[in-house]
Amino acid sequence: MTAPSFRVRSRPDCDTSRERRRLPLSVPAGLLTPFFVLFTACTLLPIGYAVGLSFFTEHRSGPGIDGSAPAFTGFGNYTQVLGDPAFRRGFLTVGAFCLFYIPLVIGLSMVLALLLDSALARARRAFQLALFLPHAVPGIIAALTWTYLYTPGISPVISALHSSGLPADILGSPLPAVVNIALWEWTGYHTVIFYAALQAVPREVLEAAVVDGARSLRIALSVKLPLIRASVTMVALFTMIGALQMFTEPLVLHGAAEGVGSTWSPNMYAYSAAFERNDYGSAAAASVTLAVAAASLSYLVTRISRARGNPRGEAPA
Repeated sequence: MTAPSFRVRSRPDCDTSRERRRLPLSVPAGLLTPFFVLFTACTLLPIGYAVGLSFFTEHRSGPGIDGSAPAFTGFGNYTQVLGDPAFRRGFLTVGAFCLFYIPLVIGLSMVLALLLDSALARARRAFQLALFLPHAVPGIIAALTWTYLYTPGISPVISALHSSGLPADILGSPLPAVVNIALWEWTGYHTVIFYAALQAVPREVLEAAVVDGARSLRIALSVKLPLIRASVTMVALFTMIGALQMFTEPLVLHGAAEGVGSTWSPNMYAYSAAFERNDYGSAAAASVTLAVAAASLSYLVTRISRARGNPRGEAPA
């Protein structure tokens, strides 16, 4: 008599883990290669070229383009840009724009999102589309529209204000006009973000608040808003970075409003240096400085938001 032989069958999960270990590296590498190629070609190389260009300037030895040659200047372009009052004034303009624009756009977007999330709202999809539509309008069409609305003599808005006896000089102070354009363009976009965050709030939390006797306004202020604080921080961060890169709105009003010059914002300064003065070294230095300022602001806001969310310094679970 011989002892029966037993065959130990492997567990399915063990086989699956072994198959995962045997997965060749060529598969994820092949999937990630197109992204890294495009990221390198469209982001890293232009950034590297701009940084390299910022260390050079053109010394003209004769008339025409043939008489100019690039010369290494080190940090000379950065010193010139940072010492230019027009460039520093652009940051002050952006700061004033943020003081008006950020509270308005976040507050208005939050109110619209809460109204869409309320039980009284009807036709939510239609309102979302209507609010998001200005953001989907191409920039050239928006520029033509606002130029038409802000130009005296042909604007029906200015004509109506003038006929009613109200102040019709909309462009007398260009900052509110720029804020108005930005609000029209971005309020619907931020509303969709806040509405999506509100939809992710657990329904049982809202039901518990209703059982406790909380009314709609108290639920919105004490329950919904604290739960979407991360989305509010993200929108505020992106809005500040976008304000630093502000270009389209002042470009629309450039020429129509006397107060909006070619150096009204830092991006306008870089554009003017490159395409009006043909000073590509200074334009690259201004662009790199603006990128460093945006990265520093992003890091600062992120650290502050994390510190407020974790005041005792406890390690996240």
